[in-house]
Amino acid sequence: MNLLFKLAVKNLIGAGLRTWLNVIVLSFSFLIIIWHKGLLDGWDRQAKNETIKWEIGGGQYWHSSYDPYDPFSLTEAHAKIPFSLDSLVSSGKIAPILITQGTIYPRGRIQSILIKGINSDQKLLKIPSSLFIKDSDDIPAIIGKNTATDNGIKEGDLITLRWRDVHGTFDANNIKIIGIFNTDVPTVDMGQIWVPLDRLQKMMDMPGEATIIVSDKEQKDKILSGQWKFMNNEVLLKSITDLIKMKSVSGYVLYIILLSLAMLAIFDTQVLSIFRRQKEIGTYIALGMTRRQVVGLFTIEGSLNSVLAGILAALYGIPMLALQASRGLSLPGGSKGFGLAVADRIYPVYSLGLVITTILLILLTTTIVSYMPSRKIAKMKPTDALRGKIQ
Repeated sequence: MNLLFKLAVKNLIGAGLRTWLNVIVLSFSFLIIIWHKGLLDGWDRQAKNETIKWEIGGGQYWHSSYDPYDPFSLTEAHAKIPFSLDSLVSSGKIAPILITQGTIYPRGRIQSILIKGINSDQKLLKIPSSLFIKDSDDIPAIIGKNTATDNGIKEGDLITLRWRDVHGTFDANNIKIIGIFNTDVPTVDMGQIWVPLDRLQKMMDMPGEATIIVSDKEQKDKILSGQWKFMNNEVLLKSITDLIKMKSVSGYVLYIILLSLAMLAIFDTQVLSIFRRQKEIGTYIALGMTRRQVVGLFTIEGSLNSVLAGILAALYGIPMLALQASRGLSLPGGSKGFGLAVADRIYPVYSLGLVITTILLILLTTTIVSYMPSRKIAKMKPTDALRGKIQ
């Protein structure tokens, strides 16, 4: 085996430019596969972490009538917060949220909006509810940066807000924008306005009621009887998971194209080598090498292309990927229009498992492609090979 390896290395070096062309193409495959998958993994991790911090915590209890995709369900989607959770609410481990529809009139325009009430002293979510001023004559409110930009709203603005209470009666009042927060999670920003929970309960005539209850990780297995159903993080993060899977599938098309180009080059090289090196093959067999050993020699030669490609990719790829992992990849400003958590800058994650899996995939594929044309050697007769003839 040691002899076959030394011969394979010598033959690869002797092939010169042909070998390096194959190695360069393969190294590109290594780099792009690892980069693309690392980018998706980084996006997946950032999106899920930010969504957990800003919106879902350790899970949510939903009112049985609540449907986030059906705003008409909000009329009935509210109930008393269970007494068993009072101590957890006061300790900050539970964050009840009341949701209703409303309308704002910024700069003389009309804009439908979701009104969300949350406790000012909650610390479970990153929403800056501590900005609420309880003794203000106007209703204090905070909004996301994107909603503020879309509606031309600035901090300190007074805006008319109209809503309909639990009895179906319309009412209106001024709200004062006391804070504008910046978040990568559009589901707590786009088309929403946040006010103190107690003020919204009073406005809606729903004392002690909520639509959803956000829990911390310690409470995610607790079951509430009655009108509440628990939604774990797996369910709440499903939209992000599905999108990442879809992007991964589309990335496989790119992987296949790159690998096909590289494998085609190696396959052609192997076929050409067998055609041009017939006398060499015959000499090997005449000197006592078995056909299996000769097939193994050519297979090792092809496989070494991926080894050299891995080394080359590491030389120029590691600095490039490390630089991007530290600085991140800037995305265009309209990326948040997807309705999912997309940061302005995504930091790729290159795990050891990703690198090892990519290396093994390319090494296995290269070995198979190198072996396929080499099987023809088993059918050659030494005398014909020495004469340069293949049957």
